[in-house]
Amino acid sequence: MSIKINYLNKSSSKTSANLVLFSNEKFNISGLKKYLSNSEFSYIDDLLKTSDLKKKLLVFELTSKKKIVLISIKNDLKSSDVENLGAEFYGRINYGKNSEYFLISDSIVGKNENFLGHFLHGLKLKSYEFKKYKTKKETRLIDINVLGNKNKPSNQNQLKFKALEEGTFYARDLVSEPGNVLHPDEYAKRISSLKKDGLKINVFDEKKLKKLGMHALLGVGQGSIRGSYLVTMEWNGAKNNSKPLAFVGKGVCFDTGGYSLKPARFMEDMTYDMAGSATVVGLMKSLALRKAKINAVGVVGLVENMVSGNAQRPGDIVKSYSGKTIEILNTDAEGRLVLADALTFTEKKFKPKFIVDLATLTGAIIVCLGSEYAGLFSNDDKLSKQIFNAGEKVEEKVWRMPLHKNYDKLMNSKNADMQNINYVGGAGSTTAAQFLQRFILNKTPWAHLDIAGMAFSKYGGALNSGGATGFGVRLLNELIEENYE
Repeated sequence: MSIKINYLNKSSSKTSANLVLFSNEKFNISGLKKYLSNSEFSYIDDLLKTSDLKKKLLVFELTSKKKIVLISIKNDLKSSDVENLGAEFYGRINYGKNSEYFLISDSIVGKNENFLGHFLHGLKLKSYEFKKYKTKKETRLIDINVLGNKNKPSNQNQLKFKALEEGTFYARDLVSEPGNVLHPDEYAKRISSLKKDGLKINVFDEKKLKKLGMHALLGVGQGSIRGSYLVTMEWNGAKNNSKPLAFVGKGVCFDTGGYSLKPARFMEDMTYDMAGSATVVGLMKSLALRKAKINAVGVVGLVENMVSGNAQRPGDIVKSYSGKTIEILNTDAEGRLVLADALTFTEKKFKPKFIVDLATLTGAIIVCLGSEYAGLFSNDDKLSKQIFNAGEKVEEKVWRMPLHKNYDKLMNSKNADMQNINYVGGAGSTTAAQFLQRFILNKTPWAHLDIAGMAFSKYGGALNSGGATGFGVRLLNELIEENYE
C-alpha cells in the first residue's frame, strides 16, 4: 500500500470525489454546508439522527464513486490520540485498488495544535507493510489531497514527520528481513549506506574488535560463518562541541540460543533479536534527515548466535573490553554480552551526556509487562523521568523496574568476576540489567530499555498493522526534542 499526501495550492470547494470532513464531537455539521450539495447535506443530516455518535469516525456511501468520511474531534486531544485517529481513518479506507480523497483542512475544529500533521502521521505509520518477498505484487495507491488554507502543518513539521516515518519504517524493514538476508555482514553494509544521509559511519570488524579486546561480543558470534561487528554512527548537528547523546543497540541477527538451544517452536521469530539495534539505526537516520540540532552517536553490536564446532560453550570464560571477566553459564543469555562491550566502548570513546541502550533482552520482561510497556532500568532519576514522559506522549510506554546492589550477588561467579545469568532463578530482567550496569564504569547517566515485548506484534497495534513495530524511534526522538534540542 502506498500513501501519497498532496498539499494542493487552492481553496476547498464542492467536489464530486471522496471527501474527508471534520466536525465537533457531537457531529454538528451545520458549518459543513459549503462543502456539500443541498441533497448531500440533507442526506447526511438525516443519517446522523440514527447513527452511533459515540464513534469517532463515520463513513457515508453517497454513490458507488463517492463517499464522505466524517470525523469528530474533541477539544484538546493529545497528539497520540490524533495519530490514533489517523490510523483508524486508514483502516476504514484500506480497500480497493486505487482511491483518492480530498481532505478539507479548513473544516478542522478545536484547539488541537498541529492536528493535521499528527493525523496524517498516524495514517502513514499505520499504512506500513512488508511485502518485499511476495512474488505477486499488489500496486495499491491512496491519494490524500489536502485542500484549504488553514491548519496545514508547516514545512518544518512536514519534514519532521517525514523523517520520523522514514526512520521508523527503516527500523521496521530491518527487523522484518529474514536471517538469511540480514546477517551481520549485510547489516553492516546497510548501515554504511547511511553515509548518504550525512552520518559518519565506522565499522569495526573482527580483526579490529580482537585488537580492542571485545571478547564478550566476539564470543557470541564465533560459532557463525558470518562476521561480527561493532558499528558507530555519528551525527554532529550542534554548533558547539557539546557531549553527544548516546544510543546503543543489541544486534543479534539470529539467535538460536547457541548450545543452550532454544525450542524449535517460534525460533523463526528470533530474526527480530536485533530490534534494539534497528531502533538505534532508525533513530540516527531520522535525526540526520531532519537535521536535528544536537550531537548524537549510535552504537550497535552485530552478531549471529549459532551452533557449530567453533561456537561458545557453557562454562567458557571471556574477558570483556572493560577488562572484567565473564563466565558463560548460558549461551542464550548472549545479548548482554554484546551490550557489555558496546556500553563500555561508548562511554570510554565518546564520553556522552547519557547512554540509552535498547535490547530484546529477556522473556521475563514479557511475563512482567506483556506488550504494553517496555522495561526501563536506570541509574539516573532525571533521565528515567524524561524517558517515561516521552513514552507517555507518543504512546511508546515504559515502566521503571528496580535496580539494587542486592541483586549483584546473584551475578557473582566463583570462577570469574561475574556470570552471565542468575543461576538461582527469578528477577531475570532485573539481574540482566544489573549485569549491564557493571559495564558503566564512570557513572554516566544510563538507561536500559528491555523491548522484548514491544519490538514485534503478531496482531498489530494502534499505529502498526502487525509485525515489526519500530518501537523506540519516536520515543527517543521525543526525548531528544523535548529535553536536549
